[in-house]
Formats: sequence, C-alpha cells, structure tokens
Amino acid sequence: MSGASGPLEERIAAGLAASVDPAVAEFAAALGAAAGARAVLFYGSNLRTGSLEGVLDFYVLLPGTGEDEAAIWPTVSYHERPHGDVVLRAKVATMRLATFARAAGGDLTDTTIWARFVQPSALVWTADENAHDAVVDAIAAACTTAARLAAALGPESGTADDYWRALFRATYEAEFRVEKSGRENDILSVNAAHFAGLLPLALEAGGIPSRQQGERLSPDLPHWQRGVILKWWARRRRMGKPLNLLRLVKASTTFEGATRYAAWKIERHTGMPVEVTPFRERHPLLAAPGVLYDLWRHRRRA
Repeated sequence: MSGASGPLEERIAAGLAASVDPAVAEFAAALGAAAGARAVLFYGSNLRTGSLEGVLDFYVLLPGTGEDEAAIWPTVSYHERPHGDVVLRAKVATMRLATFARAAGGDLTDTTIWARFVQPSALVWTADENAHDAVVDAIAAACTTAARLAAALGPESGTADDYWRALFRATYEAEFRVEKSGRENDILSVNAAHFAGLLPLALEAGGIPSRQQGERLSPDLPHWQRGVILKWWARRRRMGKPLNLLRLVKASTTFEGATRYAAWKIERHTGMPVEVTPFRERHPLLAAPGVLYDLWRHRRRA
C-alpha cells in the first residue's frame, strides 16, 4: 500500500471518517482488540440509518500477508454486546487486510469485496496510521474496480446512475443472494449523496477518462479495452454463485447462530418469515434446501 493521496483517495478518506454512534465505535474497538486486528470497517443499513437495532455489520481486517489461495474467506461470526438495557448484535466478517486489498483491486476471482465496498462504509477503528492508509487505498481500489466494470457494462453514454445500475444488476445476478430484484435501485436511491460525483473520479483513477455534458457521462473506453474488462468479468460471473455457495456452506458450519441470522436476513429482504425450529438450528445444512424451496415458492407467488 502506498498511502498516496489523490482526489479519489481524499474523497474515500472523508467518507470513511463518517461519524457513528459511540456504541458502534466501542463494539468495533472491542472486536479489533480481541482479534489483534489492523482495522475494523462498519457498513450496511445501520450505518446509513444510525440505528442500533437489528444486526450491525463489521469487517475485521487482520495482519499477515494473506489467506491461502484455496481458503474460503471471510470467516463469519455472530457477536452480542450489552449496551445499557439492550443487547447489540453484530455479524462479523474476518479476513486479512492483504487479501481484502487484493480482492478490492480485482486481482482475485471474488466479486463481493469491491461490489460491497464501492458502497458506503465507515472506518471505525484502526491499529495505527499505516492501517488507516492501507484501508483507504483498498476502498479506493474497490471503487476503481467497480467503476471500470460499470463503464464496460453500461451504455456508451448515460447518467452515472445508468452505469451504477448496470453494475449492481450484474453483480447481484452473479452472486447467490436473497435480495429482491430491483435492489440496485434501492442502493442508489438511499445512498445518492455517496454516489454523487464518484464515478468520474473512480474512472479517472482507473485509467478511463470521461466526458461530461450536464448529467450525462461518456467514458473514453475503446472497444478493445471494453473487451478486456468483459473477459475479466466473464470468469468472475461464472464463479460468483459457486463461490458464494461455498461461503454459505462454510458459514453454516462455523457461524454460531447462523440459522437465526439467516432467518432474519431472509425475512428482512424478501418479506418471507422463516421459522427457526430446533432441527434447523442443529442441522442448518440439512434444513437449507427446504428453506430455499419455500423462498422459491414465495417469489413465485409474489
């Protein structure tokens, strides 16, 4: 990580400095210290709303040179922390900062890191200034990776939302997700301030200058370069669902409270309640096909 500062990095650093509830910062500090981490990121709907209800989302980034190439990351865990008369709940994804940075830059087959962290996040705890700079660089790389693909998937000319919409539609289709169709519109509408002006900066940082007339952008993307980017994406699109399924399988065996969390997640995003039975708690893998079938039927009816 260079720690170099350009217009994109400056914007990212300002966004990562978003204020959060002190209870969130305390939770993050406890997680970071317990894990011997380099940094902790906070993201998701609770960052946007400021609410402490539901499940808080954290990424804990560890020291080291990176996970083994064959490793299925991140490791996901569920944590609770007393806060006055209530209990804060958190889903915590843990991986090495070095792997996070490589994934953000598009060097790995993974799609989840750059697609997730081009969206808002807050850097709520760091071990030192070097860790802070490394995370800023990684998030800037995620924005660059996402913007390059957005330019390749989007129209020759259009609004920034046209490009972001094309990106999120493609990445959601490539992953094994439970969110309803049209999720890309929700992302853009609730995070309008975050995305405003981001695309030209990220394209420029990614070596794709763009012309702008009013609200319309025209990325300078030759056909050969578009082809290179789309070929890069084709492999990641093919591997998206298998990788996400492997992560779900891993989480089902390592994520304490996975059944309760999954039930909450499915109902939140689809409106379908999932009964948490003793069998499903003890055998989440065996129960998964039945839940997925119920979800398929629910979507068919909808």
